[in-house]
Amino acid sequence: MRNLLILLAMLLSEAVAEAQDIFFPSEIGIVLEYKTFDKKEKETGMIRYTITNIEGDGENMDITYLIEMEDANKKTLFKEELTVNKKGDKLYVDMSKLLSKVILEKAGDKADNIKISAAQMETPSNLKPGDTLPDSNVEVSMKVGFMNIKMTNKVTDRKVETMEKIAVKAGNFDAYKLSSKVTTNALGIKYISTKAEWIVKGIGMVKSEEYDKKGNLNSYTELVSIKE
Repeated sequence: MRNLLILLAMLLSEAVAEAQDIFFPSEIGIVLEYKTFDKKEKETGMIRYTITNIEGDGENMDITYLIEMEDANKKTLFKEELTVNKKGDKLYVDMSKLLSKVILEKAGDKADNIKISAAQMETPSNLKPGDTLPDSNVEVSMKVGFMNIKMTNKVTDRKVETMEKIAVKAGNFDAYKLSSKVTTNALGIKYISTKAEWIVKGIGMVKSEEYDKKGNLNSYTELVSIKE
């Protein structure tokens, strides 16, 4: 069960990052591949987003991503689709359906009475340094055997810090730097971290860094390739 909660936390984190991909790719078949690293720069896994379908255009679009995650040994941790909705000048992502599938796949018939409530992550299409962005939260509760398990993930203090040049393996970019606070409660244990993310027009997130509550780097994710 602990592994399930860890995986859920990873998905929440990456879905939040993806939801913030305001200037997203807009062609079916584009693949964004990321590598994840620990604080010692040791590779810990891979995340791949593939655009599999786009419906609508202009003010109203539904963009479907296939999300694939692997650990350092190339073992598949997760493979599922997630749809991001563009309505007017804002992007929305609803984690409820995705989390339900994750829980059923990992816990199977051991999980019962699953309840998920989620406030959609919302980010305007137009950003400028100094902007503050809406909070988001996801709450998952279930019963496994005799255990009642509850997990919450809150993203707060979201802010556009600045616009700056950034270099990653996939190239050099002019990016918006965003910051946020992430509070996760699982099995009665609270995890507090802060995140810095760099997003680019036409691509989305190119790098993210996670820090502990003391400001020490825990891990980072970097875009390593863009395939069309």
